[in-house]
Amino acid sequence: MIITIEDKSFQSSDITQLYPAALVKTGYKDETTQVSLEWLEVESKGKVELQGYGIFIHVGKDEKFSFLYKNRELLDEAIAKLAKQLQK
Repeated sequence: MIITIEDKSFQSSDITQLYPAALVKTGYKDETTQVSLEWLEVESKGKVELQGYGIFIHVGKDEKFSFLYKNRELLDEAIAKLAKQLQK
């Protein structure tokens, strides 16, 4: 099955990881890191500076792709589009 996010297509059997996450500042220069959406909503309690959201895909051992979104609504729309493709 081929899935498409934004303008990039992937063979689903090649994907080793696919997950949504929030991007937050680490506190070191402009560095960011990924945190789970659940952690952001439940545990962060204003302790971190949110930079945005993303869908992250790992293909094999070495290839990684990031699709970034400015807000949760845009991420949710992208996840809904992805879910429709996976239901086919």
